[in-house]
Amino acid sequence: MKTTGIVQTPPEVGATLQKMRLARGLTLDDLSRAAGVSKSMLSQIEREKANPTIAVAWRLANALGVSIAELLSTEIRELEAIHVLEAHEQPTLPGDHAGYLLRILGPMDLAGKFEWYELTLAVGGVLASSPHDPGAAEHLTLLQGTMEVEVDGEKKKLKSGATARYPADRKHSIRNAGKTEARALLVVIHR
Repeated sequence: MKTTGIVQTPPEVGATLQKMRLARGLTLDDLSRAAGVSKSMLSQIEREKANPTIAVAWRLANALGVSIAELLSTEIRELEAIHVLEAHEQPTLPGDHAGYLLRILGPMDLAGKFEWYELTLAVGGVLASSPHDPGAAEHLTLLQGTMEVEVDGEKKKLKSGATARYPADRKHSIRNAGKTEARALLVVIHR
């Protein structure tokens, strides 16, 4: 194999990553939590002291709502007026052991303030939550199937199209109470 003597260097993504993070109003801590990448690694990447692995780049791109190509691009572009995320680009939180899948629909810069998800529960699946921060509330709109919401021992069954609103600063759970897969939109508001 013949070589040309030109050494290829990996793209320096630090400036792009920092601009995307700041444009979304995210701190290093925010992005670290959203992407599951340590704050020190993020800092090293932004200072061009390290380049991310493909796995880290994928997690960062998902957390920022961009493609890996955009993150690795050496061009720093202004944010689009309309940015479309395809379903496969939206991060998910699988709870395989409990029979649920949460697809994150809201932007990461609103995490901890206002969040929304698509919740899918397998038959018998349950999303059990510890109390969120004081004053937090959830709004669950059932799109398909049957679900049951429980807060502090009180249970309410929902039919398709119904919305349950309840305090999320108490122990609460959402259970598939039907015989088919159930799907809902879940909005969490932190106060």
